[in-house]
Amino acid sequence: MADPIQALLDEHAQLQTQLADPAVHADPLLSKRLNRRYSELNKVVEARNILTSLREDQETAQELAGEDPEFAREAEALGPRIEAAEEKLRVLLIPRDPDDARDAILEIKAGEGGAESALFAGDLLRMYLRFAESKGWRTEVLSDTPADLGGYKDVQIAVKGRSDDPAEGVWAHLKYEGGVHRVQRVPATESQGRIHTSAAGVLAFPEVEAPEEIEIQGNDLNIDVYRSSGPGGQSVNTTDSAVRITHLPTGIVVAMQNEKSQLQNKEAAMRVLRARLLAHQAEQQAAEASAARKSQVRTVDRSERIRTYNFPENRVADHRTGYKAYNLDQVMDGDLGAVVASAIQMDEQVRLAALGQRGQS
Repeated sequence: MADPIQALLDEHAQLQTQLADPAVHADPLLSKRLNRRYSELNKVVEARNILTSLREDQETAQELAGEDPEFAREAEALGPRIEAAEEKLRVLLIPRDPDDARDAILEIKAGEGGAESALFAGDLLRMYLRFAESKGWRTEVLSDTPADLGGYKDVQIAVKGRSDDPAEGVWAHLKYEGGVHRVQRVPATESQGRIHTSAAGVLAFPEVEAPEEIEIQGNDLNIDVYRSSGPGGQSVNTTDSAVRITHLPTGIVVAMQNEKSQLQNKEAAMRVLRARLLAHQAEQQAAEASAARKSQVRTVDRSERIRTYNFPENRVADHRTGYKAYNLDQVMDGDLGAVVASAIQMDEQVRLAALGQRGQS
């Protein structure tokens, strides 16, 4: 049986050769993909080298243990370090989601709860913007529909990262956010001080890096233009600048009206459409491969309630991972790292277990 680690080391060496070729850098998309893979494999190479060095040190100490008891103690002390290095390498060998290094598009939509849900959608938007800021990511509001009493009926944002390392990718962190987010709190409009439960939905999509990644035929699109409207339905401008694009084969509909230019709205709509089509393809593949579907913490069912935000108790709870903490005020201010880490850790554990089962079969 071929050594999987050696295969990765060989791939790493091949990538070094490819990245030294100026022709590769003439293709920005290819160069970006190769650099990402090289960065990912670098961690495997470094972890393997550290493990090899520790094992060699232990072997040497064991050979000298008969001459000096100090070497016996050193050999014993190296045991836990070797175990930790083996575990780190084992985790690095788990096949990654190929989209982890991509940027992401988030859509936040008010749901059950009326005005309170729209206010909560605005709170979620602020949470994600603050989280992105803490990670050094750039954000861009692509489209928003403000609600009459504050917050948003829906809002779409693009989040862009700054690293080629898939482990630090935007999608690697935000892909777990898709689903129903439930809030329990006393609404500002509630005079009796009763706790209400409402919800907002979040859709997460990996962003397409180049238009040619997703093939879209012109005759598969139905494009409508109309006048933009704002809160309350008043006209924002007097030209048909808003754009609605329907992808006929899938029925996916994207509408944009934030920009004053019809062309800009069309470009933004196509950007979101490509991301949705990429996610649609991934969902189809997951549906065809039950093992892959089970290995993901995130779910294809976007109606799944994934998290509850309880303001009276200052508690946040993730229903998939069992994570619970009483620092909701900090989480809503963008301190989302521990919540996301719980999803990443659970995903890794499930995929590592699946990898072990395949190895035994």
